[in-house]
Amino acid sequence: MYSIIGGGIGGLTLALAFEKLGIDYRIFERAPKINEVGAGIWLAPNALQVFDWLGVLEEVQKKGNAIERIQLAQSDLRALSNMDQSWVVDRLGFSTIAIHRAKLQKILFHAVPKEKIFLGKSLAFFEAIDENKLQLSFSDGTQYKTDSIVGADGIHSTIRKQLFPDSRLRYSGQTCWRGIADIELAPDYTHLAAELWGPGIRIGFSSISERSVYWFGVKSSKADQIDPEAKRKDKLLNLFSNFHPIAVSLIENTPNDHIIQNDIWDLRPMKQWYQGRVCLIGDAAHAMTPNMGQGAAQAIEDAYFLANQITRCSSHSEAFAQFQALRRKKVREVVNQSWNIGKMAHWSYGRGLRNLLMRSVPASFSRKQMLKLYQLGSTTRFSE
Repeated sequence: MYSIIGGGIGGLTLALAFEKLGIDYRIFERAPKINEVGAGIWLAPNALQVFDWLGVLEEVQKKGNAIERIQLAQSDLRALSNMDQSWVVDRLGFSTIAIHRAKLQKILFHAVPKEKIFLGKSLAFFEAIDENKLQLSFSDGTQYKTDSIVGADGIHSTIRKQLFPDSRLRYSGQTCWRGIADIELAPDYTHLAAELWGPGIRIGFSSISERSVYWFGVKSSKADQIDPEAKRKDKLLNLFSNFHPIAVSLIENTPNDHIIQNDIWDLRPMKQWYQGRVCLIGDAAHAMTPNMGQGAAQAIEDAYFLANQITRCSSHSEAFAQFQALRRKKVREVVNQSWNIGKMAHWSYGRGLRNLLMRSVPASFSRKQMLKLYQLGSTTRFSE
């Protein structure tokens, strides 16, 4: 019996992979119910390949919006790079999907048998009973015995803190606002994912349905400077007043109490993601900044590879070791690249040179890098 701690995107995807492969499991989530929380999310083709394998891709495509073009631009929307995605569709069968995070979580949640999901279970700690069994202790006083634990409990993972107490988060120097605007974009922007860069500030957006546009704004900031909810919209309207009018329009059409603000942190890369009969996946193992839109995708890849390794290996420890060996190199590259992109986007000096260099990148090079990212994280592929 595997116990999955965390019912977010990574944990639910792992549950579906276990279900497909006939692996005994149950999943524990601290929230008492699945709420309409969060904003938008971009699901790149590496994630969609896993969803295709799991049989949920069609539903995700129906509830989301296909991205046909990815653009990095200056604050006035003049392109720095413009990446058509038709070649991705030709190569992999689909491109990136933009979707509301809550819709995605509901699709995954409803695909997992309800008798295997335990809500309202906030893990307090775990302990070994003997060499073959672990015990989970929850804050409500309940306890469960299990053979193995997979920590999919996010950047503030309880499992990781107990397993690797020396692990440390790393502040990016940036804070982020997210929202869903009630607005219909012009046809030219309907299937566009764009990010506009200004001096120490940027904003990105994409439609996630006919009259819903996901947007995010990022600014250089000291940590823990979260704005009062009532002041967020006015502050953002002022911050982005010199940007292309679409930025102001998105903020104006978002209810003030629906604007979420969080500082951007990642996890300092760790050498080990498992110990004994306990393994970490997703943000619990390798939380990354959102600059490449790969946080959820890498958790989804984790679920795919871990589940398949469990079916191929004779012990938990062998499966965890093989899983880490398959995943660690790609994940480290994505973590580091995402961190560096975030820093480059907020350069105080040298922006003209940066912009020139970005315009000069050959399309063939960009495609090669994208394909490397979009392929599942190993040459190993598992059959149906």
